[in-house]
Amino acid sequence: MLSTEQIGRLRTWVAEADKIAILAHANPDGDAIGSSLALGMALQQQVGEVNVIIPDGLPDFLRWLPGIQMSTTYIYKAEKAAAALEGCDLIFCLDFNDPGRLKGVAKLLEASDARRVMIDHHQDPKSFCELTISEPWRGSTGEMVYEFICEVFSGDVITRDIATCLYVAIMTDTGNFSYGSSYREVFTIVGQLMDYGIDKDQIYSRVYDAFSEDRMRLQGYCMQEKLVVLPQYHTAYISLSDEELRRFKHRKGDTEGFVNIPFAIKGIRFSALFIEKRDRVKASFRSRGRFPVNELAAAHYNGGGHINAAGGDSFESLEETVRRFESILPHYAKSLSEQ
Repeated sequence: MLSTEQIGRLRTWVAEADKIAILAHANPDGDAIGSSLALGMALQQQVGEVNVIIPDGLPDFLRWLPGIQMSTTYIYKAEKAAAALEGCDLIFCLDFNDPGRLKGVAKLLEASDARRVMIDHHQDPKSFCELTISEPWRGSTGEMVYEFICEVFSGDVITRDIATCLYVAIMTDTGNFSYGSSYREVFTIVGQLMDYGIDKDQIYSRVYDAFSEDRMRLQGYCMQEKLVVLPQYHTAYISLSDEELRRFKHRKGDTEGFVNIPFAIKGIRFSALFIEKRDRVKASFRSRGRFPVNELAAAHYNGGGHINAAGGDSFESLEETVRRFESILPHYAKSLSEQ
């Protein structure tokens, strides 16, 4: 992953640093927080002070992760987050490639004169770091952080806690290895993580078997009342209003994975999820095969991502967003039928 020159430069930067910060993107998922905590725990063995800064809140199913105590959530503790970045010698930007993904933390990053290193697997990285490590073919940033730790520090620094966080990162960003993982390297890494004594069954249970009754009823409501199937386009979508979310006592992370529900239907190749927020509609897209949802997200939803997983925003009403979505599908009919 890294050249000899890059490894030497990174070792020097870490050795010279007294204080390091790691930034994860807003609406952090398992890859963002798992990768950040894993790198943070590895760096704590090398550097005096290491902080992980998260722009906004974590879903409950990730709060158990080892190392979580080193994280600060900006929207709850803005002054503490600012202090964590103040005087930093080195900043790692993990699982994002555009400062716009940081929300309020972006201004803190802009004000810092620390060196910056990006480790990310999304396409089209912005130029805001001294060193950019970008591998869009990867299924997760967690894989990259594992190789980064092994190459820069050696695998000796990896502990069971670090391996647990990395496994969560990889598992969640590949949908438990159901997409974005059709290459040998990811399973080689997972096999090596198993050598550190992680309990993959317990990890799976703590992430995927930890939902509330309200969340499960919301999922049932989506399947019974909100799932729209458009077989002529091999497409299905779900839309949820703010009122519907409140009815089911929605908490952060409750809709995680809902965008994948339609793929259980034979013939569905493209799935979308639209969630009404206070000032926008959040759109999530997934596909099977070669249909590039990242291109659709960029063209119509101010977004982007990977070929099979992308997202964006609409600033129209939920109803108009759904109408517009249905109106653009005929333009993609040929691509969807060729999968």
